[in-house]
Amino acid sequence: MPSETIVTCFPLSAADADTIRDAATERFEVIVANQETISEEIFKADIFCGHAKVPVDWDRVVNNRKLKWIQSSAAGLDHCLVSPVINSDILVSGCSGLFAPQVGEQMMSLLMGLIRRSSVFFKAQQIKQFVRRPTDNLFGKTIGIAGLGGNGQRIAQILRPMVNRIIATDCFVESAKDLIDDGVIDQILPASGLEEMLPEIDVLIITLPLSSSNENRIGKAQFDLLKPGAYVINVGRGSVVETQSMIDALSSGRLGGAGFDVVEPEPLPTSSPLWEMDNVIISPHVGAQSPLRIPVTIDIFCENIKRFLSGTPLLNQVDKTLGFPLPEHRIPFKW
Repeated sequence: MPSETIVTCFPLSAADADTIRDAATERFEVIVANQETISEEIFKADIFCGHAKVPVDWDRVVNNRKLKWIQSSAAGLDHCLVSPVINSDILVSGCSGLFAPQVGEQMMSLLMGLIRRSSVFFKAQQIKQFVRRPTDNLFGKTIGIAGLGGNGQRIAQILRPMVNRIIATDCFVESAKDLIDDGVIDQILPASGLEEMLPEIDVLIITLPLSSSNENRIGKAQFDLLKPGAYVINVGRGSVVETQSMIDALSSGRLGGAGFDVVEPEPLPTSSPLWEMDNVIISPHVGAQSPLRIPVTIDIFCENIKRFLSGTPLLNQVDKTLGFPLPEHRIPFKW
């Protein structure tokens, strides 16, 4: 008889659930919950894997003293990395970097759409208007990447052949120096060097996770440091950017354009002026979407089950104070 319980909350087929049961051994019962049931089923969990998009009473979960480990099925952790969990003994691991290829592609669709003014031409197409309008080019530009985790690294690799220079900021400068040696990045600054980077770049790409230190990290003061006409792409978290300051910078012409896969709040209210701006492209937080997402998530969860049972450090185990994995715990990227 199983003595412990795994509760999941992400889309699983019967075969997917069986794969998890095989990895879990007879020690664990596996309960497949959904968004309607997770707020109660989670109290049965010794291990939770998923992403609860409904309110969870995390104080009660922690005080229940049953949950030992959370495996987020998302790269972002703001759905579970809350104060009660941070201050508990519960292990947390995530999917940081697993969806980097897809996020890189989404970034490119937003960036090239802005540079080549795709949204303007799409609107013209709807009224059958064949009129040339000015466009920009990526060639020769300097890119700044705020956050050099898995997504930031993949984005740098994609852009390297197309641009003049790539500068990045990261909390772990020393561990990222191989990217300079490999010619992927031209310069890496510490996270505190964001303001030093901004005046040098033509495009700011934000991949930062949400944390107490990153909330509203980029606002009016940072936009004012960018070159006039610079572009901003956010594929990190919407709350990293101060929304009204972004609207003001776009409305005034201070920024040349912005592309968002994440916004604050989500969904973006219909009253937001961002919807009507020709120099803005918005996608509804689909950067990580892919037919491969579920299989990849199951793979890391099953590997981490084996590690959990053997007492080995988890892949992508999160430093709960920082809000993301330390370099030594990051999953090896295979792109």
